[in-house]
Amino acid sequence: MSKDSTANIITVALTLCLVCSVIVSTAAVKLRPIQEVNKQLDQKINILKVSGQWQEDRNIEELFSAIETRIVNLDTGNFDDSIDLETYDQRKASKVNELSINLDKDIDVANINRRANFAKVFLVKEAGAIDKYVFPVHGYGLWSTLYGYVTLEKDLNTIYALKFYDHKETPGLGGEVDNLKWQSLWQGKKIFDENDQLAIKVIKGNVVPGNENEQYQVDGLSGATLTSDGVTNMFHFWMGEHGFQKFIHKVRTGEVL
Repeated sequence: MSKDSTANIITVALTLCLVCSVIVSTAAVKLRPIQEVNKQLDQKINILKVSGQWQEDRNIEELFSAIETRIVNLDTGNFDDSIDLETYDQRKASKVNELSINLDKDIDVANINRRANFAKVFLVKEAGAIDKYVFPVHGYGLWSTLYGYVTLEKDLNTIYALKFYDHKETPGLGGEVDNLKWQSLWQGKKIFDENDQLAIKVIKGNVVPGNENEQYQVDGLSGATLTSDGVTNMFHFWMGEHGFQKFIHKVRTGEVL
């Protein structure tokens, strides 16, 4: 067979593709455990940062030892120890019928379609007592689902910090959810009003100092109304009755099991 024949060229090309596929597949399999470890470390760093525990010169695992991870059954509001903490992935679980529920449009204000039945909660401790709570949250903005964490003070109403770690919002507009200045506006804001109703909201424009709802309001993102609304809706879902509200109520009343 001539080296320049069509058959020979096709044979060489197919052989090369096959070899490359084997190399890529082998590399993917071998690197998967390393990628998973790095993913877990990245999540721990995000949790440490949003809870105010991050120190660059300290060992990550050492810092994270002050944070207790628990699984919460969102339907009952109780802790659930039957779920493996090490392997449970809420994001993946939301795509499995047996581990999640489909959300009707009238309750799916965060536009997430499905909600996992269980969620991780991170208990930040000081001198052995719980000082803060870190909750995983997500909701749809303009172009993407925003995934992040919100940290509440031990009263489970006052926001300590908000941080997103994954989204595809427009840089300079909705992408400003990553702006540290905007994130700092959340500290000290209240989620529930005096009647225990959800009141937190990202408004259009800037918060007017001294107005009666100031403690529940955060400045809107300029030119990103849909992303701003998405963040509000995210809070209202995850702090509401189909999110962590049952758990929050039971912790406040001492009923959580």
